[in-house]
Amino acid sequence: MQLDDAIFGRRMVRRFDPDRPVPRTALDNIARSAVRAPSAGFSQGWDFVILEGAARESFWTASADADGPDAWLRGVMSAPTLILCVSDKNRYLDRYAKDDKPWPDRSESHWPVPYWDVDTGMASMLMLLTAVQEGLGGLFFGVAVERHVAVRDVFGIPDEHNIVGVIALGYASSTKASGSTRSVTRRPLEDTFHDGAFGRPYAVQPATTSD
Repeated sequence: MQLDDAIFGRRMVRRFDPDRPVPRTALDNIARSAVRAPSAGFSQGWDFVILEGAARESFWTASADADGPDAWLRGVMSAPTLILCVSDKNRYLDRYAKDDKPWPDRSESHWPVPYWDVDTGMASMLMLLTAVQEGLGGLFFGVAVERHVAVRDVFGIPDEHNIVGVIALGYASSTKASGSTRSVTRRPLEDTFHDGAFGRPYAVQPATTSD
């Protein structure tokens, strides 16, 4: 599969076939792709917790809302594999306190953007694209803020680590677009890319194909 095929074929899948587990070979390839993501200072401040079987059920129990799952969540809960995507701020603070870096005080004030979260997001996207290559469906979703402590406790995630999100993986049982994508169109490139200054549209040339 070409990169373009994976990019343009990627969709957020919300319903999975619960009877078709994710093959170990596919999961291994997804893991290999994740660690190829860029990170500031090559800090690699990410960790990923793979949840299947009883561990997967424990996640849904720990993250459950008091009102129970709605139709959207019931579809997501059919995914046979989950991956908790966790960032580690201290790896960045420690790395940039080294002699070849400028901030021995380890102050977070030097970081206007939490790149530990950004880089974990980049690794997550590589996993989603690799899932497409492996013929799988994937979804990135968040844990409700009031459930973070419970999820941390169940899986032993240290307090200084941040749960950036969760990837659901499996074979798609439906690729029907969500209500959001049916009601909101994708922003045109001329509206999202700016040429030289904000508000000056970048003129995108028509896409070309080669033999």
